[in-house]
Amino acid sequence: MDSGRFAQRGHALRRGRVSEPGRIYLLTAVTHRRTPVFRDGASARLLVGEMRALHERAQVRSLAWVVMPDHLHWLVELGPLPLASLMQRLKSRSAIAINKASPNSTGRLWQKGFHDHALRREEAVLDVARYVVANPLRAGLVARLGDYPHWDAVWL
Repeated sequence: MDSGRFAQRGHALRRGRVSEPGRIYLLTAVTHRRTPVFRDGASARLLVGEMRALHERAQVRSLAWVVMPDHLHWLVELGPLPLASLMQRLKSRSAIAINKASPNSTGRLWQKGFHDHALRREEAVLDVARYVVANPLRAGLVARLGDYPHWDAVWL
């Protein structure tokens, strides 16, 4: 498939995206040019703070997440905000906070868009949560999950 047709297809997929409050989604966002921004613990904590703020304001219910050096995986139960609005708020607020705190910031933090996967009934939420938080192990960043500081799950 040529890149023009792929771009059109990707646009159609975004246009057809459905946001269902109460449904569980696995969301993934990637940093601009896959820059490992979140190797810096302070930047990772600022992102986590913005995720928690959305959770505390009942905009989303966080089930599990992991902040990798160049991307985020976030398993959520969607609240009243549509997916696009939720991710726009998270990406915007985290970029503002991180750029303000980092004198060496280049400005753009996130790639455009995000990936979402709505879990089907037959998918076990706990299995997906385990997959999410095990990312640092699979990436070889740590030998034990407990050694990685930027993850959480409601089942702990």
